[in-house]
Amino acid sequence: MNTDNTNKPVSIQSSPTNLRPKKRKRKLGYETTVVDRIFDFFNYTIFILFGLICIFPFYYLFINTISSNDLVRTGQIKWFPRGIHFDNYLSLLHVNELGTSALVSVARTILGTALMVLASAFVGYLVTKKKMWGRKFIYRFIIITMYFNAGLIPWYLNMSMMGLTNNFWGYIIPGIMAPFNIILVKTYIESIPTDLEESAEIDGAGPFTIFRRIILPLSKPILATIAIFGAVGNWNSFIDSMILMSGKPALYTLQYRLYIYLTSTTDLSALMSSGGSISDNIINATLNMRTIRLTVAMVTILPIILVYPFMQRFFEKGIMIGAVKG
Repeated sequence: MNTDNTNKPVSIQSSPTNLRPKKRKRKLGYETTVVDRIFDFFNYTIFILFGLICIFPFYYLFINTISSNDLVRTGQIKWFPRGIHFDNYLSLLHVNELGTSALVSVARTILGTALMVLASAFVGYLVTKKKMWGRKFIYRFIIITMYFNAGLIPWYLNMSMMGLTNNFWGYIIPGIMAPFNIILVKTYIESIPTDLEESAEIDGAGPFTIFRRIILPLSKPILATIAIFGAVGNWNSFIDSMILMSGKPALYTLQYRLYIYLTSTTDLSALMSSGGSISDNIINATLNMRTIRLTVAMVTILPIILVYPFMQRFFEKGIMIGAVKG
């Protein structure tokens, strides 16, 4: 019996290589040209040089604090430290005023920044509520203080009448309300979906509960941003210490103490350069004051340098989101 195989499908065997798709080379990015490479070279070179220019003053200050004091006095320390020692930093422990000034600066920075951030967050949240009476007037009244002020003498008289001269609270109370920070917080809170607050109100949450449980946790980027502003401003400020605390040296900040050392060294150096008679004790005091000035300057800027890198990611995110709409 013959079998007819004409109706059976014919199987076609293909080699595995024929079924594989052809590999194509994928180009990552774009094809660079000679002009692009030249541009990248000059771009990187300029930014590296700019970074070195920004870093060099701190490096120069540091190598002068750990080098031999005699070499520092004669200006022989330029690029690298010589005669390395850390006696200058240890000598700061024997300067009585510096410990108290450091405590005042730290207390002012922590307390002033915390109260400023809390006030900015709460006021920024309140002026976003349409139910608040006089919301637009209060917000505009706060903003107008950025453009108009009474001046230095009326400000001092006002602080004096409120009893804030020679008083630690003279550092704290004037800086609690910061209009620019309130603007940033208000703009950021307006970007938060209102559905979150409405759902919380349905569940029975009040304004303070919503602010504490929802607004504050979601506003960490912008709060960290204004915290950097407040911390740097409080730490570096010394004009208010010079004007308000003139009768109470125990409340001098570290920055104002550095200013005193700077002016004292300048006066003694001018006396030496004028050719006037000056005793060996004053010369030694001048040299010692110079090393103290450099060392205190390094200690003063060190906290901000160490803290800022950890806050930078919050700073970039917060300042960008807070600037989307006004």
